Amino acid sequence: MSAIDDSTADGPTPTIQVLFALHNLFSAPDLTGPLEIFTSAHHKPHSPAFECTIAAPTPSVKSSSGLIVKADIDYEDAHADLGDYDILIVPGGRGVEEILTSASPTSPSASAASSSSPPQEPTALVKAFAELQVKDSSKERTLVGVSSGALLLAHAGLLQGMAATTDPDLYTKMEILCKEAARRGDLEQTDVMEENYVVNNARFELGEDMEENPFVLSKRPDGRRKSVARKGSNAWKESVKRRESGARRAGLRLGGLRVITSRGGGGGVDVSLYLVAAMVSHEVAEGIAGTGGYRWEKGVTVEGIDV
Repeated sequence: MSAIDDSTADGPTPTIQVLFALHNLFSAPDLTGPLEIFTSAHHKPHSPAFECTIAAPTPSVKSSSGLIVKADIDYEDAHADLGDYDILIVPGGRGVEEILTSASPTSPSASAASSSSPPQEPTALVKAFAELQVKDSSKERTLVGVSSGALLLAHAGLLQGMAATTDPDLYTKMEILCKEAARRGDLEQTDVMEENYVVNNARFELGEDMEENPFVLSKRPDGRRKSVARKGSNAWKESVKRRESGARRAGLRLGGLRVITSRGGGGGVDVSLYLVAAMVSHEVAEGIAGTGGYRWEKGVTVEGIDV
């Protein structure tokens, strides 16, 4: 299959803007995997579906495996232009533990700092992105935490009242972070699930025949459906414009911000394929998976709205 969406209605389809928020000692696959998927997707020939930007605290940043990546923008510029982005992705890596430790109330660095000090990046950017959606739910935005990057979303209190996942060896740590965030916030708990990826506040288009919808797969024993999403570039374009979609988003938690967390390794790739399928087309996602030799392992959707 082609990595081009042939079903897009006439007229230009906006390029989906993706921002990667890197930190020191990030996990390289959490960046390179999704980057490869997004840059392979096209709305039409010579019309890329996604444009990716890399933000980092320094001009270049090193991954935990030693890969050095040059940043496109710094965090100051990322905050200034945050409203331009549709998707924000936070990778995991060994650097996450350092960020969480420095943010802990019992750490020497935190106790020495003022209680009014701003949170460390990329946590501050993540919180600002969520606040942007709450203030303006007319735009469809997506926040993704890959692998241990999901822990930063948990620490920021953005997973309260939602479901989430991360690497299996980090389930307990995520549960602790979510419980701590609940005590600091409105006491809403987080359902930590043993899944490849978990989607909250999804968008989907049911269509007339549920059996033919490629996003509605088999039901799970507990009644949850696996991977429910919206089909097609034009559906995404129309969803952004329609007033009723904005009203429905406003009624969801975090202003309808689509929040996705995943395992590491291939989890970031699977989430990226999910987003290509939901925002471009299922056929394009399958084409990319086939061409790249990926085995697309689906996750679960726990809440969504029919747009």
